[in-house]
Amino acid sequence: MALRGPAGLGPGSRKPSDEAVAAAEGREAPALVAPRASPEDDEEDDGRGRGLLRWDGFSAWLHCVCVVGFDLELGQAVEVIYPQHSKLTDKEKTNICYLSFPDSNSGCLGDTQFCFRFRQSSGRRVSLHCLLDQFDKDLPVYLKKDPAYFYGYVYFRQVRDKTLKRGYFQKSLVLISKLPYIHFFHTVLKQIAPEYFEKSEPYLEAACNDVDRWPAPVPGKTLQLPIMGVVMKVRIPTCHDKPGTTQIVQLTQQADTLISVILPTVHEVDLFRCFCPVFLHSQMLWELVLLGEPLVVMAPSPSESSETVLALVNCISPLKYFSDFRPYFTIHDSEFKEYTTRTQAPPSVILGVTNPFFAKTLQHWPHIIRIGDLKPAGEIPKQVKVKKLKNLKTLDSKPGVYTSYKPYLNRDEEIIKQLQKERYVASLMPLQKSISPWKSPPQLRQFLPEEFMKTLEKTGPQLTSRIKGDWIGLYRHFLKSPNFDGWFKARRKEMTQKLEALHLEALCEEDLLLWIQKHTEVETVDLVLKLKNKLLQADRECLPVKPDTVEKLRTHIDAIILALPEDLQGILLKTGMT
Repeated sequence: MALRGPAGLGPGSRKPSDEAVAAAEGREAPALVAPRASPEDDEEDDGRGRGLLRWDGFSAWLHCVCVVGFDLELGQAVEVIYPQHSKLTDKEKTNICYLSFPDSNSGCLGDTQFCFRFRQSSGRRVSLHCLLDQFDKDLPVYLKKDPAYFYGYVYFRQVRDKTLKRGYFQKSLVLISKLPYIHFFHTVLKQIAPEYFEKSEPYLEAACNDVDRWPAPVPGKTLQLPIMGVVMKVRIPTCHDKPGTTQIVQLTQQADTLISVILPTVHEVDLFRCFCPVFLHSQMLWELVLLGEPLVVMAPSPSESSETVLALVNCISPLKYFSDFRPYFTIHDSEFKEYTTRTQAPPSVILGVTNPFFAKTLQHWPHIIRIGDLKPAGEIPKQVKVKKLKNLKTLDSKPGVYTSYKPYLNRDEEIIKQLQKERYVASLMPLQKSISPWKSPPQLRQFLPEEFMKTLEKTGPQLTSRIKGDWIGLYRHFLKSPNFDGWFKARRKEMTQKLEALHLEALCEEDLLLWIQKHTEVETVDLVLKLKNKLLQADRECLPVKPDTVEKLRTHIDAIILALPEDLQGILLKTGMT
């Protein structure tokens, strides 16, 4: 494996055939990757009016697009990175190279789509973070981007070609993004990849320019996204949506004439199809994922591997899976040694693999799912059995769930979607009447596991659920898992922000002009500075305050400043924003 340098088919080089393709399409042959212009020259002039620079619209959806090919001398190589100013470290490029191709034993002929996930190199500068964080706050917790990881969405083509020395054409078009919108990006690739393989770089540049003109990925809005003559209609979920429902609104027939593709979901995979071979054990798998147990999926191809891993991660929704997961993992991955070492217990991670080597390397892992080819929709495959780990010798072993795990709960026809733990955690929130505008917001009470376990005796799901079993044991195990830790931190942050928002509202309801009449100028100035800090905090932390609350507070600040002597007014008006 090697990375192409300037002398190869890298971003800066072009072949005569590229000129011919562009000329045949009646336009000047564009340089696939243009030099980065200055901000003044880089302003968009297409009438979007969003105040964004060139490629900012693209960056809201994608980090970059890569083309990975195979060279007899160099091996797998990144041939193109688009746009050229997109930054990838050598380590990231190496990961993309290996993860964009199926293992040689997979035998994937034709077109194959799959997904991978890899660690972002440390020290990377975050671009557009303010813009994207603004969208992130309204997303369900399981769709929030993880700043430490990239997703790679792959469209791989392998077909016979006698004109090539190796006898095969092998190439992948890869979308690199922070967004976990699996179904959406796979749909985008279905629209552009087949034609890209026929028309090459000019087509890719045109597709990327289309993406740059897309509206921002705002949760809750129905978006129309044109790409290469096709218009996709999507809606990104919000944290306020009811779980399990789709909110996308069908437009009228007249308005729908331009819509080519309507996506009911941007992120979900077909859980039933992925779990079909192990459907009878889905409740046990749900427990393993919920508890953050080490889990490896051994599959015949990256498609089956990635779909099954993503289905496992999604099965505990609306809870977020907070540990690491790799839909497709290879022996060349930069974390290979970290995740396969025998010097310590297997980490809390879900790995999807296809290389037979992993059957030996990961045989010490406690839970292994071996699956065969996934059947088309409508076909129900033979159900696999739970088997002892010692029976798993190779990747060619029969499909099954290899584990010694004993589920806490008895099997039931209904698959549980989430633990009912909100009641106790909500009780940690101080009463609203305890919030005073003249004191700091009250602190949340500490979470005490034993206190919580006592509440289960009177309010636990074992009292009402049809599913019988050791609910208390399941909760005890769950409270020690990374998923509970991640969920509780997110919930605690949410409640803390709610307290800050309530404190702001309490301040707005006070007669502050009356207050300053009873206090000194020094105390009044101190109040103004604190109120300004509150406004900055509300904006910086995206506190859940009503728009009129912020405006009321601004009005209060202005009124207080005008009541002060002129020399102080000038100083305070220059201090921060009002």
